[in-house]
Amino acid sequence: MKRTRVWLAALIAVFALIVAACASNDDEGPTAGSGTTATGTTGATGTTGIPTFTTIEDGKLTVGSCLDYPPFESVKGGVETGFDVDITNEIASRLGLEVVWVKADFDTIFTAVAGDQFDMVAAASTITDEREQVVDFSVPYYNALQSLTVNTQETPDITSTDQLGQGDVVGAQKGTTGKIWAEENLVPQGVEIKSFTSSTDSFRDLEAGNIVGVINDKTASVEIVKDLPALEVVQDIETNEHYGLAFSPSNPDLREAVNAVFAQMVADGTYATIYGTYFPPDSLPPEFAPSS
Repeated sequence: MKRTRVWLAALIAVFALIVAACASNDDEGPTAGSGTTATGTTGATGTTGIPTFTTIEDGKLTVGSCLDYPPFESVKGGVETGFDVDITNEIASRLGLEVVWVKADFDTIFTAVAGDQFDMVAAASTITDEREQVVDFSVPYYNALQSLTVNTQETPDITSTDQLGQGDVVGAQKGTTGKIWAEENLVPQGVEIKSFTSSTDSFRDLEAGNIVGVINDKTASVEIVKDLPALEVVQDIETNEHYGLAFSPSNPDLREAVNAVFAQMVADGTYATIYGTYFPPDSLPPEFAPSS
């Protein structure tokens, strides 16, 4: 199968990044589709080599995502928006690629990227040992924790998962670490776990009074309940989670290329700027602080 190689070279003067593309050949490669390659990029802190890589479609980065998980990814007015979206678009720009978003269910998204249906997954995905049996993750790009949300009109006295027990039903999204936490910690208390394909659907069910709580990543929960005044995030659940971008194990060079330009984004302050668009700037973790 024909693959096109595009050599990217970049020269930084202060924070200016100039990318030039050239050359092609007909090399065969191990992954499906045409591919883009890049090398020799210069970052804000010095020369950083970007390995050659392939993508499913020449010049494009096909990205799988739920696209219904604000503030990380959602669609407004027909346009993809959110923290993950901005991070992904910046990465693609530095690699000379155009992003193609593909909406996918979270509970099957990792097997899909492992099967080369996407080049990458950007879906607020926690890095776990179990998932690493299926996909390869980038370096961490966001620190997360879980939370409990309740309907304060229906159950105003519930403020902790310790108060949940026999007969209570709690919602969680399929395939998430929130659902795993709920199964491990709440089921032994007699709580029933109700699964949802979409995270936002679990909050709508909570608003309707059909369940007593939702276990979900805190940042997304806080954003979702802004439009649901009856709901409130009442408990932080520390789980020490880190989000990563997911890739097929058959395409390690693309992952390394993404890691290389992500390091540039952190170093030159681009990551901090994007972070401050969605979260309090003073909450930026030190590992993501600019070095130049």
